[in-house]
Amino acid sequence: MEVNLKGNPFFLNDEQCAWVKTTRDNLSLREKAGQMICCVSDNDKKEDLVQKYEEVPFGGITVRPDKASSIKHLVEYIQNVARVPLLVSANLENGGTGAATDGTEFGSQLQISATGDPKYAYMLGDICGAEGSCIGINYALAPVIDIPYNWRNPIINTRTYGTDAGRVAAFASAYMRGIAKHNVAVSIKHFPGDGVDERDQHLLTSVNTLSCEEWDASYGMVYKTLIEQGAQTVMAAHILLPAYSRRLNPVLSDDAIRPASLSPELIQGLLRGKLGFNGVVITDSAVMTGLSCVLPRREIPAACINAGCDIFLFGRNLQEDFENLVKDIESGIISSERLDEAVTRILALKASLKLHKAKEFTSNNYKNIIGCTAHAHMAEECADQSVTLVKDTQHLLPVTPRDHKRICLHILGDVPTFRGGRTCKEAVIARLERAGFEVTCPEGEALNKMLVSTPVEELKERFDFILYAANIVTGGNDAVNRIRYIPTACGQSPQFVKDIPTMFVSFGSPYHFADVPMIRTFINCYNYSDAVLEAFIEKITGKSEFSGISPVDPFCGMWGALF
Repeated sequence: MEVNLKGNPFFLNDEQCAWVKTTRDNLSLREKAGQMICCVSDNDKKEDLVQKYEEVPFGGITVRPDKASSIKHLVEYIQNVARVPLLVSANLENGGTGAATDGTEFGSQLQISATGDPKYAYMLGDICGAEGSCIGINYALAPVIDIPYNWRNPIINTRTYGTDAGRVAAFASAYMRGIAKHNVAVSIKHFPGDGVDERDQHLLTSVNTLSCEEWDASYGMVYKTLIEQGAQTVMAAHILLPAYSRRLNPVLSDDAIRPASLSPELIQGLLRGKLGFNGVVITDSAVMTGLSCVLPRREIPAACINAGCDIFLFGRNLQEDFENLVKDIESGIISSERLDEAVTRILALKASLKLHKAKEFTSNNYKNIIGCTAHAHMAEECADQSVTLVKDTQHLLPVTPRDHKRICLHILGDVPTFRGGRTCKEAVIARLERAGFEVTCPEGEALNKMLVSTPVEELKERFDFILYAANIVTGGNDAVNRIRYIPTACGQSPQFVKDIPTMFVSFGSPYHFADVPMIRTFINCYNYSDAVLEAFIEKITGKSEFSGISPVDPFCGMWGALF
């Protein structure tokens, strides 16, 4: 397939086109194969990463969050070693923290959508671009443009702009404009669209069961909009779209239907053909079971490339996957034409980012950008506008130390995942106490005794209200994203809602109402950060009005939501 270097999304000039063609033609077969590999750095030592590069001349790396100084120096080092400039990517979904642990935690996509104003998605893109680019990130594995039609889906959750396709397109478009200021490419994901299945592609091959017409009006509209606006890359997920696979290949048997990452029907027919995408297609992580369970591992790298993917993301065993890719090029399983097409697109992306002209890939001014005061103020503004009062049918709010001084606090979840996330217990206690409350957070034997044997009348004398604070975030390896209580049996569950006023706040999933419908004061924050915690306290104490509007159905379609 001919690659239009001067068209959307590359828009190259003659000099850039010449660099792409000359560079491609001067690469060895192994170097061409390496361009199609994006490995994960796993915060390698510089020397280890260079050794990895000498074994597998990869065209890109994905960094895991670390201190900004560490990322900056690692990127500088490997870019100076690389014979072709590298794409350096990070999951810049929530802010600079997607790359730098000392960056700005701006907010989850759902939190931003709850403000109702796309300007906050623009701010997110601007902050991600500023804090990422100053330490060498030139490629964001974001934004997520999935649509959470199934509230039980455990991985999309707060990583989406909501259930309205028009809103998803508007907010993702604003993010793209913000990050483009800093010459950072985006990857719209997870094609053909997560959020219909209640399962997670990390653990199996999940399914988008929409009809072609339903897909066109939802996911398809969003992809088409962002492609036309210049999205440089699309991430192909390990998700099936049977309706379009069958339409584009009517003789395809059910057992031959493949997830997008392995599907020529979806990549070449739907994405490149119907939607007209001319940019780079990257697979989602190649270590996910949703890919690994479909074919023998030996066949997977070549099958992804032959399906139309240009970049193979990560690798179960990088050396093994790469050598198998090289063998399949040498044997003709991957044709020279398909190889050159993929490499041309990858180099065109690099040229469009002016990486071939870059003298410095990072900024000496990064300390003034990472986690700066201006970005913190933006995050505070977003938090203030996003915290959402789902219901207060018991008219508990506001609560102040004057009339509800003594709190029994239950922290639920509060375990970081590989996606990040921060524990909140100590900060929540400290902030409530600073506001003048007396906080008891029972654990262990004290919790058991309170739940099992303490008379209810005694509890009513001890506490003015009970606060449940859930910090349960998506993990990419959990089959569910639901409340779990400790200890077992009834445990911490809300047994005393008819005896003691009870409030629930979620710093993660917006769908916990499904598990606690008996709690009549319910607040969604969509994310945990210092700014969000501050906004939450200000609002429950009546110092600030609730202004967030839920971008999803927080009641999960359940009866009795407003009781």
